[in-house]
Amino acid sequence: MKIGLVVAIIEEFQMLLDRLKCEVKLNEGPIAVYEYRLDGNTIYAVRSGAGEIYAAGAVQHLISAYNVDVILNFGIVGALTEETGLLLACVVDKAVHYGFDITALEGGVPGQYSYCSDPYIETDRRLLSIAVSLGLKPVICASADVFVAKSEKKAELARLYGAEICEMESAGILLTAKRWGVPCLLIKAVSDTIFGGAEEYDRMERRAAEVCFEALMRVIEELGGKN
Repeated sequence: MKIGLVVAIIEEFQMLLDRLKCEVKLNEGPIAVYEYRLDGNTIYAVRSGAGEIYAAGAVQHLISAYNVDVILNFGIVGALTEETGLLLACVVDKAVHYGFDITALEGGVPGQYSYCSDPYIETDRRLLSIAVSLGLKPVICASADVFVAKSEKKAELARLYGAEICEMESAGILLTAKRWGVPCLLIKAVSDTIFGGAEEYDRMERRAAEVCFEALMRVIEELGGKN
């Protein structure tokens, strides 16, 4: 299986650089593609940069240039509820692109696209079931180009969408993969609690990235066994 792996920031991508042996590094303009062989899979990994637009571009590149069979993402996230604990390893059941808003034209709610009956974008059901079977908690992710630090905003996103986590890439990754019919799975770990903010994020980002990377490795191992 050819896996396209999108990772946003260097603190997350460093897990790959530290833990796995890169077979080939291809410098393709602004995007460096790292090729790994693991559990019968070939992994093409890119560090996209933070935000929906960079993440979507990285997914498009992996699909167009490498014809990948699946898109995976791992990264750290903020918690939106008190019950969503620090360092929780989870998997996105569905995402809401709450930064997308055409309600003034078409009604609905922020995050709802014209062709959708609600704002929720589902990840691949088969991949989700594999991740859940490995013990990852399924969650709803609120995604937009915003680092959410204030607990009031986090609580608002939880109230509006029933979301448990927030971050800045899932919507771009998922929408691009779905447009091309490529199965997509998003694996996350909590770096800051609802009351934690930027200071807690800075303190916990590496440990959260390690937890998330370990969950990713379990998923890839399982995918290798199902080829």
